[in-house]
Amino acid sequence: MAAIPSFSLLRNSAATTARAFGAVRTYNHNFPKFIPFQTRRSYCHINAINNEEAAAKIAAVDADSGAPTIFDKIIAKEIPASVVYEDDKVLAFRDVNPQAPVHILVIPKLRDGLTQLGKAEPRQVEILGQLLYAAKIVAEKEGIVDGFRVVINNGPNACQSVYHLHLHVLGGRQLKWPPG
Repeated sequence: MAAIPSFSLLRNSAATTARAFGAVRTYNHNFPKFIPFQTRRSYCHINAINNEEAAAKIAAVDADSGAPTIFDKIIAKEIPASVVYEDDKVLAFRDVNPQAPVHILVIPKLRDGLTQLGKAEPRQVEILGQLLYAAKIVAEKEGIVDGFRVVINNGPNACQSVYHLHLHVLGGRQLKWPPG
């Protein structure tokens, strides 16, 4: 049943230990006894991508339901967050699953139907500008203003998993191109 190690198993210390030996033992006889590091890494990457895609498809089902999102709960202080910037319209906090040394989420405090960028309306132009300006302020505060990326995932094909418009501010390392 447990043929190939799962992504979570290899993610942190187990991956470091496995790297020292260069292979991971599997318990399914359909696979070789040892999987070389490069193959194992590819499998883990594919597994992580599939999990993100599945989560995005599930989240899209209730995207426009109006139900509170995790971000609404953070704004209401029902869920703690490491806030790095806040004004009357925008909140920025550290991502709990960072993809770079600096990974900050910037969100509007009032969702107002702005679940994704593809559904933005002319009346929301002001808040869209404020979100981008807040991303610049966050980059300055984090010391990455000379090199950062702003990402907006739009819809399930872009792996959007929370339907409350949000910007990812990424930096603190050399970012590669193309990104995805």
